[in-house]
Amino acid sequence: MLQLRPNCELCDCDLPPDSDAARICSYECTYCASCVETVLHNVCPTCGGGFVPRPIRPQTAWRPELKLGLQNHPVSETRRHSKFTRDDIDAHVAKIREIPPEQR
Repeated sequence: MLQLRPNCELCDCDLPPDSDAARICSYECTYCASCVETVLHNVCPTCGGGFVPRPIRPQTAWRPELKLGLQNHPVSETRRHSKFTRDDIDAHVAKIREIPPEQR
């Protein structure tokens, strides 16, 4: 199941589970829409892939027998931060940002 990380790994802004500003790559690296658009230019600093909006997990377990929803699978409390420096991120992004994500 998708891990809902609580913050942007670059600017550390809060990204609650119902946030429409959360973006993820295929490895679940999590950033805010602003950082993805203005700093990362749709390049994940870890894998080089692109980003998509993070799905919003339903609050309610609409099928209680399946034990789904936020009440059964809450948001992670562990805040994460990119292990790369801003200079390293900028160089990585500059190198591959012109290549469409589906061709990286």
